[in-house]
Amino acid sequence: MPKPEAIVAIVDDDVSFREGVSSLVRAAGWRVETFASAEEFLARPHADPPSCLLLDLQLPDLSGLDLQKRIAEGDLAIPIVFISGHGDIPATVRAMKAGAVEFLTKPFDKEQLFCAIAEAMARDRRNREELAQSHQVRQLYNSLTQREKQVMQHVVFGLLNKQIAAELTISEFTVKLHRGRVMRKMRAKSLADLVRMAERLGLRSRQRR
Repeated sequence: MPKPEAIVAIVDDDVSFREGVSSLVRAAGWRVETFASAEEFLARPHADPPSCLLLDLQLPDLSGLDLQKRIAEGDLAIPIVFISGHGDIPATVRAMKAGAVEFLTKPFDKEQLFCAIAEAMARDRRNREELAQSHQVRQLYNSLTQREKQVMQHVVFGLLNKQIAAELTISEFTVKLHRGRVMRKMRAKSLADLVRMAERLGLRSRQRR
C-alpha cells in the first residue's frame, strides 16, 4: 500500500483526463495534486515536493519538456512520468535522456500507469535517502577542525602519514592523532568508508594543492 505522504502531481490541460487519472490514482491509495499548466505547478509551494510527477508533453505556454528542464535547474529532483496524446519519438528520447522515468502514450491502461508511478516512487525514495545521507555526512564533516579536514583531504588522496606530515609541516605522531579523530568523528569504519564519504562531499574531485 502506498505511503500516505506520497504525492502524485498531475500536470495536464485536459480537464477530463486530469480528473479521470486523479480518480484512478487516489483509488490506488496515493495523494494527488492536479495542475492545468506548468506555470500553475511552478507556483506551488515546494516545502513538501511531490513524490512523482505525471506530466503532459503538450502544454500551453511552457511545454512538458520545458518544465522538466526548470525542475532540474531548481534541484527539485522530482521523478517524472511523461504522458502524451501521440507517439513523439524525438521528444521521448529527449525526455528519457533528461532523466524521465517513463513515457506513456494515451490511451494507456491503469496497470501501465501504476507500474510507472511505483517505479517513480521508488526512485524518489532513493533520492531522498541519498539526500539524507549526504546531509548527515556534511554535518559530520563540519564537526571537524580545520586541521582535521586537511588531514582527511590528504588521507583520501592516498598519502601516507609521513607524506601528510611533510605536506602540513607537522609530526607524523600528530598526523596519527588527527587521523584517528577524523575516523571517529566521521564514524568511518574503514579507509574505504572514509573515501566514499569524501566522494559524497566532493573532496576527491578537488585538485590537491
